[in-house]
Amino acid sequence: MMRVMKSNVTSIDVARLANVSQSAVSRTFTPGASVSEATREKVMDAARKLGYRPNAHARSLTTKRSRIIGLVLSYLGNLFHPVALEKLSKRLQADGHHVLLFLSDNPNSDELVNEILQYHVDGIILAATTLSSSIAQRCADAAIPVVLFNRVMAKGSAGAVSSVRSDNMAGGRAVARYLADNGHERIAFIAGNEESSTNLERERGFREGLADRGLRIWARAVGNYDFEQARQATLELFAGKGERPDAVFVASDHMAFAVMDTLRHELGLRVPDDVSVVGFDNVPQAGWPSYRLTTVEQPLGPMIEATVELLQRHLRQDAPAGGENVTVPGELIIRGSVRSAVPATKAGERRRRITSTR
Repeated sequence: MMRVMKSNVTSIDVARLANVSQSAVSRTFTPGASVSEATREKVMDAARKLGYRPNAHARSLTTKRSRIIGLVLSYLGNLFHPVALEKLSKRLQADGHHVLLFLSDNPNSDELVNEILQYHVDGIILAATTLSSSIAQRCADAAIPVVLFNRVMAKGSAGAVSSVRSDNMAGGRAVARYLADNGHERIAFIAGNEESSTNLERERGFREGLADRGLRIWARAVGNYDFEQARQATLELFAGKGERPDAVFVASDHMAFAVMDTLRHELGLRVPDDVSVVGFDNVPQAGWPSYRLTTVEQPLGPMIEATVELLQRHLRQDAPAGGENVTVPGELIIRGSVRSAVPATKAGERRRRITSTR
């Protein structure tokens, strides 16, 4: 005979059947809460028999926390973003948070943040997007922490917005010095989004590194972090029959793959014999045999840990009122896309720690 479950089973009913306290039932269904394995088994067995499902909305009314984190991305086309999204989501879920994902075609997320606030989120992470100082202040007034991931607010912006990013300037300097020290003189740069903080910092560091070696950017084009636009930028840089760049620093790996494909398959040039190419991010595809791309690694693990820690500190209300900026050092991953006097190891790469000192 099939048993009909009650539709209004409560945690009190589960506690009574399991012969435990109601708080034990609550802890069992709260991610990260302390509860013994024996108690957990009794509670889960009772919940199955009664058909009990915890009511997240009701719990949020009691705790004043929804355990929902709004995560905003401007686009997923850049190969770095899906990897970051996966790792960041898993890390938040491990802490008992639920991720509410929003995608924006606009690098400014004001409209989406206004929408997110309607979901009573505990916090917001903006990955590869930013927001105006007025919306940042609105979030601060509502006690909703905002953390920028791989971005930074403009200086003087209002609102308690924290940020986490890799050391883009140090990475740019390291690329410039590495190319110059390996004999390259006609070094071009393909920019990403010209208004993004990541691109601005990478280019500034790159210019400083070249200046340290008595060089400057030999030629420049814009790829806007887009594969096809990076292809067009490459064709622009290598047009004509005069002197061409002997190396190209590309502001992201995603664009660097387009650059390498265009050089090889459309222009008939060899990488690195004719042209050296360096990217930025160290996405998984950078290590593929077809590319073996020398690149600056964005340290995703430490960046994600710093992001979650900042978010938790804000939720515990022990973070600085004006926000906090965290910069994480990366590494130069040396593979086979740069003409070098010292080849990569048999394992396929060498790693060089990047410091922020000039």
